[in-house]
Amino acid sequence: MLTISVVMLLILLVAGLVVTFVAFPHRGHQVPQARWLGDAMTRLADRAPVLHHEAEDRPARHPH
Repeated sequence: MLTISVVMLLILLVAGLVVTFVAFPHRGHQVPQARWLGDAMTRLADRAPVLHHEAEDRPARHPH
């Protein structure tokens, strides 16, 4: 029972961080009352690898 409670708490914590990131730093806003959290999320997002889509550079091919 303790294990399930701890895992559920971790899941809720991660979900809260994701919602906070999408609501504020991802859109370029500061997190109100927790500027340190927004700064930390922005630094982590800048370090994350980015995939570049080559398909956007080429016109789409449609089969006939």
